[in-house]
Amino acid sequence: MHEQDSSSQAPKSGPIGPRLVEELRNLIVTGEVAPGEVLAELRVAERFGISKTPVREALHLLAAEGLITVLPKKGYLVRPMTSQDLREVTDVRMLLEPHAASEAARLADGEAVARMKALVDLQREASETDPVKAMHYAREFHGAIAVASRNSRISAQLLRCFDETARAHYVIPELQAHMHNDDELAEHEAIMDAISRGDAEAALEATKKHLRTIRSVTTQRLERGSALWQ
Repeated sequence: MHEQDSSSQAPKSGPIGPRLVEELRNLIVTGEVAPGEVLAELRVAERFGISKTPVREALHLLAAEGLITVLPKKGYLVRPMTSQDLREVTDVRMLLEPHAASEAARLADGEAVARMKALVDLQREASETDPVKAMHYAREFHGAIAVASRNSRISAQLLRCFDETARAHYVIPELQAHMHNDDELAEHEAIMDAISRGDAEAALEATKKHLRTIRSVTTQRLERGSALWQ
């Protein structure tokens, strides 16, 4: 982990455990804590100005998510992110996300739809000047759809996939050029429109199309031909 600076401090809002998990996860997803880096409980505790107990609990939760690996008596290794990992993540998304979008079209209330629209607007505003921020809003947009499906197990799995997809863009050098993709915003708008109209079939098909674009843009080196993607 990078050396502690004067801005590092204990999480300020919400219970310290969940907040610490969120902050550590974000450091890993954005690559600030790099793949292959070893996290030590004491150093993390010192960075955030807290005891080792919540740090240990947070790191064990991140290990359960697969972001880090426990190294007995040494610490916690931040797992690498490979093209194979990305292949697996996109396959899982194709299996789950179209269904989630379809369910969101059936079940989403006005508040959920308004949040999706707001996130697309924010992505549009950021897309020309700040691709990293635009990617953040895109990730939030997909997350809002997953939650709107009202299936906690599917949404939990998808939220983990979205973190992995975002992490790939930060830590796989070949993907840096694809932080911003011209087709993405239009495809988000198509998904949002279908959900706002309550058209489950259109939401499903628009999401499949979007996932094929993501796969084409971000995994050009992967083999094609799987029936899942036809």
